[in-house]
Amino acid sequence: MTLESELELYRQRITTDSYPMSISEIANLYRDGEMDIHPEFQRIFRWSGAQRTKLIESILLGIPLPSIFVAQNEDGVWDVVDGVQRLSTIFQFMGILRDDQGELIEPFMCETAPFLTSLEGVAYELFEGAEKALTRAQQLDFKRSRVDVKIIKRESDNRAKYDLFQRLNSYGSIATPQELRNCLLVSLSKTHFEWLQDVASSKDFQAVLNLPERLIKEQYHLELALRFISLRLLPEDKISSIGNIGEFLSAETLSLVEKGYPELRSEKEAFDLCFRALNDSLGGDAMRKLNPVTGRTEGAFSSTAFEVLSLGLGHYAPERVPGESEVKRAREELWNDPAFAPGHATGQRADQRMKRTIPYGRQLFSV
Repeated sequence: MTLESELELYRQRITTDSYPMSISEIANLYRDGEMDIHPEFQRIFRWSGAQRTKLIESILLGIPLPSIFVAQNEDGVWDVVDGVQRLSTIFQFMGILRDDQGELIEPFMCETAPFLTSLEGVAYELFEGAEKALTRAQQLDFKRSRVDVKIIKRESDNRAKYDLFQRLNSYGSIATPQELRNCLLVSLSKTHFEWLQDVASSKDFQAVLNLPERLIKEQYHLELALRFISLRLLPEDKISSIGNIGEFLSAETLSLVEKGYPELRSEKEAFDLCFRALNDSLGGDAMRKLNPVTGRTEGAFSSTAFEVLSLGLGHYAPERVPGESEVKRAREELWNDPAFAPGHATGQRADQRMKRTIPYGRQLFSV
């Protein structure tokens, strides 16, 4: 295939349009429910007061903003693909931003700005606790400021939207790779995102992982849930060709959307049975290393333990779930095996490690 024919093929996969819109027009689309910035993203949206102030200052100074990218869904509504932080800041400043319960979020006052020193403490309009606000003329200037909007039309396929989403958000605007996947999943199917959230909120799963609050806030538990779902039944010949685990999981996010209800129900059943067995047998020590000499668990969450124990057990669920004695035996065999002595995985990439850990776990629970 020539470059020209490839260009023609891939240009057909994604259809776009572009035109400038005023902040007032964009705000009206949001108010009328014709633009969805996904309230779920508010848990991901973590701009500081200084970042929000800098954006407001830029608008007031007339500094051009980067383009906003939206994807038109089947109902014609614009899903924001890139620009959630900017739009959330603008809407909250104007006092129209709503949370995922539909409740208005309290507006904010600007902090110290790099150039406009008088902007500190200024709100869009007065509210309880605010002493200064933009003048009527300044509000009009703000609302008339224009932003370039790029529209990915609904006839574009999901894989093209996925690729564009990943490229646009690969420059550090989202804190962690899993937060990027969450945004991608919400934009493709809110139903599947809520399903993954529900799965990862399992009390047994949370207890077994025993993660620090920082990792929970960074959505690492959702990444581990996605790893379990994506890897537990993966054929061994494909395990060796996973490559970069982050890219693999991003692709699996798209595959998750293609699963229907029967598949999701079966996945959740296997997930729940697996982590209930691990919690009942090992509790919060399940994913920590076991010192074969002292018989005590050590350290924090171990990826090796997760890949061997949860994926090994999960490979046979829901048809067969071992009892407490078998789970404990498997853990003891794991940490008594010289191949998994402390430090064996130092500096080892996840895909290289998983070539050993996942087949090993399946073998442990095969009898």
